[in-house]
Amino acid sequence: MISIITIEREYGCGGGEIARLVANRLGWKLWDQRLTEEIARLANCPKAVVEAREERNDPLYYRLFKSFLRGSYEGSINAPKLNLVDSETILKVTRRVVEHAAEKGNCVIVGRGSQQFLKTRPDTLRVFLYAPREDKVRRLLARGKSEKEAEELVDAVDRERADFIRKYFNSEWPDRVVYHTMLNTTIGDECAANMILSLVQTYEARCTA
Repeated sequence: MISIITIEREYGCGGGEIARLVANRLGWKLWDQRLTEEIARLANCPKAVVEAREERNDPLYYRLFKSFLRGSYEGSINAPKLNLVDSETILKVTRRVVEHAAEKGNCVIVGRGSQQFLKTRPDTLRVFLYAPREDKVRRLLARGKSEKEAEELVDAVDRERADFIRKYFNSEWPDRVVYHTMLNTTIGDECAANMILSLVQTYEARCTA
C-alpha cells in the first residue's frame, strides 16, 4: 500500500505546484515548505538559514571558516556558543524529519534527498519531474524573475542539487534506478498530477494482485 510519495524535481519545472495538487487530491500532508520549517525548528535557526543550505554543499569560504574554528584556540573555546548550521547538520536533521514523516504516512515529500532516504521502503512511490530548459525559464519568468535571473537559477540550482546528491549519497542526479517514474512537466501540472495519481492506483493494484 502506497502511503508516501517523494517528488524530486528540476528547478523551475513546477515540482512544488504538482506536489501540492497531488497532496490535495489525496488529502495527504505536503512536506515542502513545512519540511524546511520543521528543520529550522529542530536546528534552532532561522528558516532562511535552512533555505540557504538545504540541497547544496557548503561554499568554500564557509568550509574554510569551519576548519579555522575547529583548529583555533578561540574557536574551541567559543564552540559551545556558536550555532553553526552547515549542510551536514541540515542533512542529518532532514533525514530525521523525512523518516518521521514517512512513519506517519499519507504524505507527499518534495526533494531534500527524500528519495534516497526512503528508497528501500516498499510503501513509497518515488517520482522525478523535469522539463526542457526553455520551459523552466518561461515558468520562472511568469513568477516575476528577470530573464537573466531565471536562466542563472535554472542552471545553478540543478547543478547544486547534483553536487549535493553526489557528495552525500555517492550517486548521480537523477539516479534513474531510484525512481518509479520520470515525467516531463510540459504536459501540464494537472496532467502530471493525474499521471502520478494513476500510477499510485496501478502500482497498488499490481502489488495486491
